Amino acid sequence: MWLVHLDVLRSAMATLAFSTSSLHPKTLTKKTPSHSPSQTLIHLPKSPNFQFPTSVINHKTLIAPPIRSTTTTTISDTHAPQTLKSRLKNGDTLYGLFLLSFSPTLAEIAGLSGYDFVVVDMEHGPGGISQALSCLHALAAARTPAILRLPDSDAAWAKKALDLGPQGIMFPMIESQKMAKKAVSYCKFPPNGVRGSAHTVVRASDYGIDNGYLSSYEDELLIMCQVESEEGVKKIEEIASVDGVDCVQMGPLDLSASMGYLWDPGNKKVKEMLRTAEKGVLKTTGKGGGGAYLSGFAMPHDRPEDMRSRGYHMISGAVDIGLFRSACVEDVKRFKSIASDDEDNDKDKDGDEKYWSE
Repeated sequence: MWLVHLDVLRSAMATLAFSTSSLHPKTLTKKTPSHSPSQTLIHLPKSPNFQFPTSVINHKTLIAPPIRSTTTTTISDTHAPQTLKSRLKNGDTLYGLFLLSFSPTLAEIAGLSGYDFVVVDMEHGPGGISQALSCLHALAAARTPAILRLPDSDAAWAKKALDLGPQGIMFPMIESQKMAKKAVSYCKFPPNGVRGSAHTVVRASDYGIDNGYLSSYEDELLIMCQVESEEGVKKIEEIASVDGVDCVQMGPLDLSASMGYLWDPGNKKVKEMLRTAEKGVLKTTGKGGGGAYLSGFAMPHDRPEDMRSRGYHMISGAVDIGLFRSACVEDVKRFKSIASDDEDNDKDKDGDEKYWSE
């Protein structure tokens, strides 16, 4: 049971506008009286001039810390960390990884390795919102921005993904200006869009702790529209010019499949179509009132350095599953090769020993 020293309490209450939400833990001390070890007195400050601080926590310090990157210059203002969006505006070329495994461990390793961003892929990966959240926690620990790729370009998926608080969101299979405008509207609260509102309690606003969320979220969120079909390439300038579309992400595998070259993404005709799409996006980049940056995947026949030279500002160079698969295959191959060599050496040794024994 807790006992309160009533004389001190009445004196304090008479002079203070007491707010329980502003209590600082150090203003409360517990002292166990000698007459009863089970009873405790709470001693409040006696000074009538004592005031509790109006804000114990600086909310801005709870928001994402500065992003660590091998390509980023030192950030002098830790209260205004650079975002993917601001870095693109500064002219940076960003290099990232796609995460299909939904492994928080691999996500954290990717972040600690120095990737500028990691795309948690809900379109082709096995995980949904709950599993994506674990990956976002791991990436936040590694201070690496997360982008969520949706399984479908609709309002419900966008709402759930945005409430998790990623720095970027990617809409798949955008094929027209109308679809791009809808995608942007899913990312903005009324009257600018149709995004459902629960900003007072979701992770995106630090569960309501970040009072500035509503005034800053549009400036910080990177909206990416994926163009991955012939139809989309035909309308790519219109898509890239939509106000609110920050990046156009090329999808070379789906593009090649839509052209009838599923097994041959390096086909000459696919390359020509991709170059047409790239030029269409680059025409809009930096234009006032619209324009988008070019983003895409590296391929065996299209290296990241080649993409950068063609004007890409966001490049995804690998997929976690692909990296792990290749490492595993090579590891097994190396072991079997060494084992085979050892057997041959043993045979030779046996032969030599038999020869000398004779």
